[in-house]
Amino acid sequence: MRIAFFTDSFHEVNGVAHTSRMLAATAERLGVPFLVVCAGEADPASGRLQLPRGHAAFAVERDLFYDPLYYRHRAAVEARVREFAPDVIHVTGPSDVGTIGVVLAKKLKLPLVASWHTNLHEYAGERLPAFVPAPLRQAAVRGSWLALSRFYQLADVVLAPNAELLEMVERASGRAGFLMRRGVDTALFDPAKRTPGRRPLRIGTVGRLSVEKNIHFLTTLERYLLGQGLDDFRIVVIGDGAERAKLAQDLQHGEFTGVLRGEALARAYADLDLFVFPSRTDTFGNVVLEALASGVPAIVTASGGPKFIVESAESGYVAADDVAFLRLTHALAADPAQRQRMAARARQQALGTTWEKVFAEIELAYRAAILRNSLPPHARPAYSSAGSTATNSPST
Repeated sequence: MRIAFFTDSFHEVNGVAHTSRMLAATAERLGVPFLVVCAGEADPASGRLQLPRGHAAFAVERDLFYDPLYYRHRAAVEARVREFAPDVIHVTGPSDVGTIGVVLAKKLKLPLVASWHTNLHEYAGERLPAFVPAPLRQAAVRGSWLALSRFYQLADVVLAPNAELLEMVERASGRAGFLMRRGVDTALFDPAKRTPGRRPLRIGTVGRLSVEKNIHFLTTLERYLLGQGLDDFRIVVIGDGAERAKLAQDLQHGEFTGVLRGEALARAYADLDLFVFPSRTDTFGNVVLEALASGVPAIVTASGGPKFIVESAESGYVAADDVAFLRLTHALAADPAQRQRMAARARQQALGTTWEKVFAEIELAYRAAILRNSLPPHARPAYSSAGSTATNSPST
């Protein structure tokens, strides 16, 4: 099977980029022809088709851009895709790169798989200024959801990282869906890399420091721990983003490393005693899985994808609400024996999660898309009649 993979993010520091790189690396290990199309300076030696964004590009994230004029590359992309002769096209969402992928899939009559990575409709509400009234905030969420639903209706098959989100995307798109979980490199992320010696308790988090990640909850957590009489601890914040300066100002026990990669990141994980992830908008949470692989129990919210990663009361806790999150963090912080038991289970759980297994599951989606695309248009099944109208918007 030959796959042309159109991703909006490959070189950046975020979950989509990490997943894209790992899928490409896994395909290479398995000997699967896998053409990556992404934004970036030309790099023929890489085997990827990288085409630059221009001066019209604007920032969507700190290191992620959208170029409304990126379609100018369509002819160059089409020539390379025709030469590669894929069996299926996979796009990671409605990006400037993804749009070209959709257009070419339709023009060349190729099966199209679209994966859901980011809850952009939720970001539309979270990123509005605080003074925006609730009705307008909800309207922004609904409008974004409708636009996203229309995009995913163009696919033959959809992918999503957890069962809850998969059902939602299936109903919105009217297409059959498959899980697109994530793997973890357990050789890189390993508790054996922990630095020996005594130190203050280290409570850490990893990721983009932005409002939709609920990152300022860390200040609430710090105040709660101090109020419970715990003061020999550090809150280790690994990552960067627009909210870093404000967070650094508010945290008394904060330690900010900036963005870390590779071995430096693996050592930073292993040196943690407890991982906290207060985000409510993440669709999966690669960093949670990396923490577990590093032998660090994790506490996550009951909203979004991370709750499907943590085995509550085994490899960490899924907190029902903010109060539970605070109490569970304090309970684990005060109980080294429980942390040790959970650390062992976290590592064991992560060892069963590989990118090869993930790729095998995604290949099933590719085959389903090829089968659907081979049928006459009138015979192609939809997932459900409810999904075809894209009116099943999430609650706001």
